[in-house]
Amino acid sequence: MIPQPLEQLIKQLSRLPGLGPRSAQRAALHLITNPEAMIALQQMMGTVGAEIKTCTTCGNIGIADPCHICTNQKRDKATLCVVEGVDDLWAIERSGAFKGHYHVLGGVMSALDGIGPEQLNIPKLTERVIENGATEVILALGASVDGQTTSHYISRQIKQENPEVQVSALAKGIPMGAEVDYLDDGTLNLALQGRQSF
Repeated sequence: MIPQPLEQLIKQLSRLPGLGPRSAQRAALHLITNPEAMIALQQMMGTVGAEIKTCTTCGNIGIADPCHICTNQKRDKATLCVVEGVDDLWAIERSGAFKGHYHVLGGVMSALDGIGPEQLNIPKLTERVIENGATEVILALGASVDGQTTSHYISRQIKQENPEVQVSALAKGIPMGAEVDYLDDGTLNLALQGRQSF
C-alpha cells in the first residue's frame, strides 16, 4: 500500500528519538505533500552536516572546534561539569547557573547494552582534570541505576588520579513548586537523604 521509497523514509524517521512509527508516518506525509518543506529540510540537513562540528575538547557541538564554551576565557576552567549528552549541556546552559567548563560522556555505562567505560569519553575526562587544574568535578548524570553506576566509577577514577579534587553531584529530590503528596517514594527518599540546614 505504501510506496517503497516512502516506506523507507518512514522507517528512517521512526528511528529518531521521540518519533514512533505513527509520528514518522505523519512527518513523512507532511513532507511529501509540501515539496517546499522537503527541499528546505534537505538543504538544511546538508548545511548542518557540513558546518556543525563536535568539539574535540569537551564533546559539545557547534560551528567551531574547540567550541565557544571551551574558548571563552571568562569561564572557570577549574570547574568541570560532566553530562551524559549535549542535550544535558544545553539544559544546564539555559539555566545560566553554571559558569565553568563541560565534559560530554556520550552516554552512561550499561551492562545490559554492553556499554563500559571504554565506550565513553572517560579517559579524556581524567586528562582534562589534570590539564585544567580542576578543583571540582560536578557529576550531572541522571538518577538512574546506570547514571549512578557511571558517577561512582568516575568519582573513583578521579580520586585515584588526584585525591584533592572535589567530586560532587547535582542535588536530587523535590522539584521547585511540587507538592509533597504527589511525589513518588524514590524522589522523597532522595530529598530526605539530601536535606540541608534551613
